[in-house]
Amino acid sequence: MTAPHADGMLDVGQGQRLYWQAHGNPHGTPALVLHGGPGSGCHPGWTDFFDTARHRVILLDQRGCGRSTPPAHDPTTDLTANTTHHLVADIETLRTHLGVTTWLVLGASWGSTLALAYAQTHPTRVHGLVLVAVTTTTAAEVHWITHDMGRVFPEEWDRFRHAAGPGADPHDLATAYARLLADPDPRVHQAAARAWCRWEDTHVRTVPGARPNPRYQDPEFRMTFARLVTHYWSNAAFLPEGRLLDGAHTLQGIPGAMVHGRLDISGPADTAVNLARRWTTADLTILSGAGHTAGQATGEPTLLEAARAATDRLARA
Repeated sequence: MTAPHADGMLDVGQGQRLYWQAHGNPHGTPALVLHGGPGSGCHPGWTDFFDTARHRVILLDQRGCGRSTPPAHDPTTDLTANTTHHLVADIETLRTHLGVTTWLVLGASWGSTLALAYAQTHPTRVHGLVLVAVTTTTAAEVHWITHDMGRVFPEEWDRFRHAAGPGADPHDLATAYARLLADPDPRVHQAAARAWCRWEDTHVRTVPGARPNPRYQDPEFRMTFARLVTHYWSNAAFLPEGRLLDGAHTLQGIPGAMVHGRLDISGPADTAVNLARRWTTADLTILSGAGHTAGQATGEPTLLEAARAATDRLARA
């Protein structure tokens, strides 16, 4: 973890201002971090994925989260101008603003979806791609997390389903929660945010000894996270089903690495395996003791350690 040597607010239009930071070597190889969620925001710990003596690491708070404005935790904040296409355009605006020609892009969880969308749209701007806890945020993946996972955690899913309200479609809970989270009544949207984040902790923390995410104790973070996740999930990332897998051929020639945990129940490894079959210039590492988050592992390298090895390898290449 390092301190930033530069930061700023970038006006990308539509009333959106995005916060960014630069860490590491100001003259090093540019590297961009795309955080998860959507809505998690960036923090300096992301620099641990890189050799900061070699890299100029750029952290970005995506629309509505972290220090970017307007904040999604306010239920009156309009999310219409918050889609995958907007975020891809934001990345290009930031690249131009910082004077970067090409960069290494690292995305984790939702960030891997966004990294794929960006790299497939602007392949000539990406000289390396590292995906951690690989997801493509298809409708099928969203249904798995919000419905099928009830077979793994039936008691917890019953509570999750109940909190969505009696009229909620059990096969489309993301939409039901998005509606509750937009309710102006604090009792309604705060209860929905708590219920959503309880379920998130349930399906993500699958490795023995894992603890609840302390950030969910912060009402503003909890609301931001829940609003943005349900907004994107209820719209399947605003992408045609299977678009990122079908577009994997555009990544050929881009050196890459994917790192995934075998114990990642919320994001099963078949997504990464299917992508690797089409993106043959990428290496895939599946860690048998790791789950969905970077620090979880039992007796072998963590996702963080494996991803750091990948960024080192791509930097040397």
